[in-house]
Amino acid sequence: MTPTLVTVLLLALLIGVSLGLLGGGGTILTVPLLVHVAGMDAKEAIATSLFVVGVTAAVGVIGHARGGRVRWRTGALFGAAGMGGAWVGGLLGGRLPDTVLLVAFAIMMVVTALAMLRGRRSGSSGEGKGAHGAGRLPVGRILLDGTIVGLVTGLVGAGGGFLVVPALALLGGVPMPVAVGTSLLVIAMKSAAGFAGYLTAVPVDRALAGAVTASAVVGSLAGARLAGRVPAAALSRAFAWFVLVMGAFTLLQQAPADLRIPLAVAIASLGAGAGLCYGFVARCPLRRLAPGT
Repeated sequence: MTPTLVTVLLLALLIGVSLGLLGGGGTILTVPLLVHVAGMDAKEAIATSLFVVGVTAAVGVIGHARGGRVRWRTGALFGAAGMGGAWVGGLLGGRLPDTVLLVAFAIMMVVTALAMLRGRRSGSSGEGKGAHGAGRLPVGRILLDGTIVGLVTGLVGAGGGFLVVPALALLGGVPMPVAVGTSLLVIAMKSAAGFAGYLTAVPVDRALAGAVTASAVVGSLAGARLAGRVPAAALSRAFAWFVLVMGAFTLLQQAPADLRIPLAVAIASLGAGAGLCYGFVARCPLRRLAPGT
């Protein structure tokens, strides 16, 4: 086993923990892992990530279901709508240039991180609504949101859990632990459809995909056991900032060589300014993004 493969498997283990614990973070981290560490091109990385995350999410549902944290009807409706969108997205993504896919992926990383931050904050207010709020979920809205999220997931291999979880919480007040468990059902369904779409045009290294999947599954089982025991607000906030950094890094890689240094300086300056604002300015608008503030 090569050092590179060991690194890939260890990082896949951590990705599985994220997926089991937060109900998201799988594809948003698996694609950069497969591109930058495993050396895959964008199309193969996205296709492989859909397989890895789909299987990992399906296994992760088991642990959450045992704990009563899955709304099967809601997840099935959202997932069924997402499967159609993901299949179309996979068909399109398999035929687009790598640069377009990676830029779209990086943008989606930023959007997803912001959705996670704002969604966690908004979703926290719905935890007290319980099952009664969840019983009044509008079917039309579920199908529309599921289709849109599915299309994005299939196209760029991102935007799954951290868009599904806030949507479930905001639509009907689904408690956050239940939204996390239900999102895994949705992710498994959408990933399967997106992977099927990519297979029409993209080959997949089955041995590597199987090894990464096995490692991620172990991590997801550990993450599911940790769900509810780890302070989710602090963890999701730190994870979101990490995703923002990864998105910026991916965008820099796709920029023209002569613009990378100026862009890196600009991004670093914005990041430093945001950190100073958040850490030392009492009325900083960035504090509104933080969960529970």
